[in-house]
Amino acid sequence: MAQATKEAKPSSCDDVNCPFHGSLSTRGNVITGKVVSDKMHKTVVVQIDFLEHFPKYKRFGKKRSKIHAHNPSCVSAVKGNIVKIAECRHLSKTVSFVVIEKTGGA
Repeated sequence: MAQATKEAKPSSCDDVNCPFHGSLSTRGNVITGKVVSDKMHKTVVVQIDFLEHFPKYKRFGKKRSKIHAHNPSCVSAVKGNIVKIAECRHLSKTVSFVVIEKTGGA
């Protein structure tokens, strides 16, 4: 399920680290989140909102996390988009996810 399908995307790209047109394979987690920054070159910051259980109080609390993800030119997600990111091998010190689909947003 985590494997990115090799279906034809609207436009091709020359990115080696593209899961559709390049040689990058995906594995593990597939997460949905919102792009909060697209200022880096070919990289976006995705915010993930989730609930954490506090057993002592028998309650849930809202938490969030920011994950850096590679943004292939054929997907080209921008700030405000809702995206799906998939886990892949480490591409840099902080990037180990890749954007595989835009699902909504700006």
